[in-house]
Amino acid sequence: MRDYDSLLFVSFGGPERPEDVMPFLENVTRGRNVPRERLLAVAEHYHHMGGKSPINEQNRTLISALERDFRAHGVELPIYFGNRNWSPFLKDALLQMRADGRQRALAFITSAYSSYSGCRQYLEDIERARAEVDGAPSVEALRRFFNHPAFIDACVARAQAAWQELGSELGAARSQARIVFTAHSIPQSMARSCDYEQQLRANARLIAERLAHPDWDLVWQSRSGPPEVPWLEPDILDHLRGLHARGVPSVLIAPIGFLTDHVEVLYDLDEEARQLCRELGMPMRRAATVGTHPRFVEMIRCLVLERSRGVTPLGVGPAPPPPVVCSAHCCPRPERPAAKPPGTGGAH
Repeated sequence: MRDYDSLLFVSFGGPERPEDVMPFLENVTRGRNVPRERLLAVAEHYHHMGGKSPINEQNRTLISALERDFRAHGVELPIYFGNRNWSPFLKDALLQMRADGRQRALAFITSAYSSYSGCRQYLEDIERARAEVDGAPSVEALRRFFNHPAFIDACVARAQAAWQELGSELGAARSQARIVFTAHSIPQSMARSCDYEQQLRANARLIAERLAHPDWDLVWQSRSGPPEVPWLEPDILDHLRGLHARGVPSVLIAPIGFLTDHVEVLYDLDEEARQLCRELGMPMRRAATVGTHPRFVEMIRCLVLERSRGVTPLGVGPAPPPPVVCSAHCCPRPERPAAKPPGTGGAH
């Protein structure tokens, strides 16, 4: 472990007070032309949850579990916590790392899949924060981990628990249920420049096979962009209506695109999707995210050992493990659509 002296835990961030909700959302969407009405609608999701996001608390709990795991396995790396979009910011973490004399850090990014917003944008924000801190430590990001066997094991365990709950309610009728895997939608232009959708589809297939259930779909949620920009579809709510129209009697929703039960999971699935299923008379169970599952915690340690000790990267399914070090051209920024001249329609 001589080559690295710390681990930087990097996440998205979220407000922890009601008065921070709108400033946080404005920070996240700056420069993206997201309509004000959409920001206000999303702000209501946070206020419905008490005016805060649980993501920071969940990440701190995961960091504590990881610190215990490191100690138990002789990994002597202190862990620092920095967010892209809200306190504690990346810059604050780097300032503390510099004060503590850290010089060469690894970074765990809380995103399993490859996309601009889940990979390259984090790398850009880390370098932007480093540029603001004289003498900041070097930071090398760990790889994406969508098909690491320990991550798949944790996803399967969460889905299996919800599947058993559905079986306790429905008995043999569970065999007619549909498994609906969800992930955050992204613009189609972004999806074309990365393997995000393919990686999620491969994982959905692996998990469904482990559950021995052939009837599944991959759908999307939490769209946030301007209405004129095409995003991945179908949306979870539209899909549930379609399943009901086809006579599907019940569903298991597994949010495999998310690592923690934060607002987008709690509101979009536990509130909106659950209410719709109730109205449709369609029993539903929602699988938990991996959170602090022991296999997920173990996986983070494995990623550290891959880089620090040259351990062979692991992967399951049709795709090889992602590169240990991202190429300079992976997950490029998607092209923005050309602005429409006044009077040609579209959102303004």
